[in-house]
Amino acid sequence: MERTSVWLATAERPRSATPETGRKADLAVDVAVVGGGIVGMTTALLAQRRGLQVAVLEAATVGGGTTGYSTGKVTAQHGLIYAELVERHGEDDARLYASAMRAGVEQVADLATELEISCDLTRAPALAYTRQPDQRSRIEDEASAAARLGLPARVTDRTDLPFDVEAAVAFDDQIHFHPRRYLAGLADAFTAAGGQLREGPRIIDIDEQSDRTVQLTTHAGTVVADKVVVASLLPPGLLGGYFARTRPSRSYGLAVRLRHPAPTSMAIGIDSPSRSTRPWLDPGPNGLIVVGNGHETGAEPDTEAMYADLESWARTTFDVEAIDYRWSSQDYFTPDRLPYVGHPPTSEMILVATGFQKWGLNSGTAAAMMLADLLAGTDNPWLPVFDASRIGDVRSVGRLIKDNLKVGEELVAGRRQDPEARPVSELQPGQGGLVDLDGDTVGGYRDPAGALHTVSARCSHLGCPLHWNQAETSWDCTCHGSRFSPDGSVLDGPAVRPLDQPGTHGPDPA
Repeated sequence: MERTSVWLATAERPRSATPETGRKADLAVDVAVVGGGIVGMTTALLAQRRGLQVAVLEAATVGGGTTGYSTGKVTAQHGLIYAELVERHGEDDARLYASAMRAGVEQVADLATELEISCDLTRAPALAYTRQPDQRSRIEDEASAAARLGLPARVTDRTDLPFDVEAAVAFDDQIHFHPRRYLAGLADAFTAAGGQLREGPRIIDIDEQSDRTVQLTTHAGTVVADKVVVASLLPPGLLGGYFARTRPSRSYGLAVRLRHPAPTSMAIGIDSPSRSTRPWLDPGPNGLIVVGNGHETGAEPDTEAMYADLESWARTTFDVEAIDYRWSSQDYFTPDRLPYVGHPPTSEMILVATGFQKWGLNSGTAAAMMLADLLAGTDNPWLPVFDASRIGDVRSVGRLIKDNLKVGEELVAGRRQDPEARPVSELQPGQGGLVDLDGDTVGGYRDPAGALHTVSARCSHLGCPLHWNQAETSWDCTCHGSRFSPDGSVLDGPAVRPLDQPGTHGPDPA
C-alpha cells in the first residue's frame, strides 16, 4: 500500500508548470493568484480569458494540495445542508447557494469537454443515506428543501450499495473525475492563453500598497499585482482573520480494488461515523474510493487507528482484494455552513475563497466563477450570500465564541506547562513526539535511517502547542490547522514561517 493520494500517484504534473528553485526576477501582472488548486486554476483560466494578465503562484505543485487529496466528487449534493440553509438564511439565499452549486457542476463538465481533458469525468447519482429509521425524516426534509430550491433531489430506499438503507436523498447527473488530471488540463489551457504558472514560491507576505497595488513577497522574488486572489486552503498569516472564523478538519481516504464490481453511485452516510464512497475507474469496474473518520486537526492522538478503522469498515462491507493507496486531507468549516468568497474586511485589492467544508471541487469552482466576475467588474447574483466580510447569524457568532474560547484554552494550557516528554534516547526510528533535549521540551522525529530531527513544539503562527501525527509524520496545530513536516517546513497554513529550531526566535508577531 502506497502512502500517498491516488490522484497524485496516477497523474503527471502539468507540462506547462515552471518550477522555481532559486530567486527569479520580480514579476508584475494584473492578477496574481495564490494557490494552484481547483479555485486558483479555475479563477486564473477564467480571468485570463477575459483579457487580464494572470500569474499563478503555487507553493508546491499544481493540484498537490487539498484538491489532489480530495474524494474527486463534483456534486451539489453536500450531505444534509439545504434544509438547514433554508432555516438559517431564508429560502432566497438558500436558492442562490443551490444555483451556484449547480453552476459549479456544469462549469466543470463544460471545461472538461471544451478543453478535451482526459480525466475520467463520469456522470452518476450522488446519494446521502441513513440506515437509521429515526433519521428518515431528516432525509425527507432535505429532499423537499433541495427540490424547492431547484435541485434534482428525490427520496429513495433503493441503492446499489451492498447494504439496505432506510432512506436516501439522491441527486442525479452529478460528476466524479480524476482531479489532478483535470487540473493539469486547466493549467495547460491557462498557459496556452498567455498565463504564467510558477511552482515553488511560497508566499511570505501580502501587502497592499499606497499606489493601490499589492506586493507579494516569496523566497523566489517579489510579485506586484493590481489584484490578488488568495486561493490557498486558508489565507496565510492573519489575513482577514479567517484562521479565527473557521475550524480545520482532517479525514482519511483509501483506494480499494474489490473482487466484484463497485457501486456506480457516489454515496455518503449521514450516520456516525460517516462513510463516503465513489467509483475509482483506473483499475476498471472493481475500483472504489472510501473516505471517512473526520476529526478536527491535531485532536486525534492515534491517527493510525483512523486508517485501521476505515480499512476494517471497507473489508467488512465489501469483498476487498487489495488496498493500493491511503491518504488524508484537510479542509475548513465555517460556522454558518457557507464558504467565504470575495473581499476580506478592509481589503479592496485582495480577494479570498475559503471554508469549503470538504465540497470544494464543486463549491470551489462556483467560487472561481464569482471571483472571475469580481476581477472583471461584472455583477454576480451569488456573491452576497458568500460575502467574505460577513459576521454571520446569531448561531454563527455563538459558534465562533465557543471555538475561539477552545483555542484560547489550548494556547494557555500549552504555555502554562509543557506536557510530559520522554528522553530523546527512547525515540526509535520512524517515531516522533515530544522529547526532552538537554532539559527543554521539543518536537522530535527519528527518521528510518536513525537521524534525529528536532523543532520547536509551538506553532510559528501564534504559538499554540503542536501535536505529533504519526500516520502522516507531521506536526499539527489544533488551534488553526497549520501543519509542518518533521524538519519544520510548512505543509499547511495559516502559518507562513517554518518551525524554529530549538533555541531560536519565537512565533510570528500578532
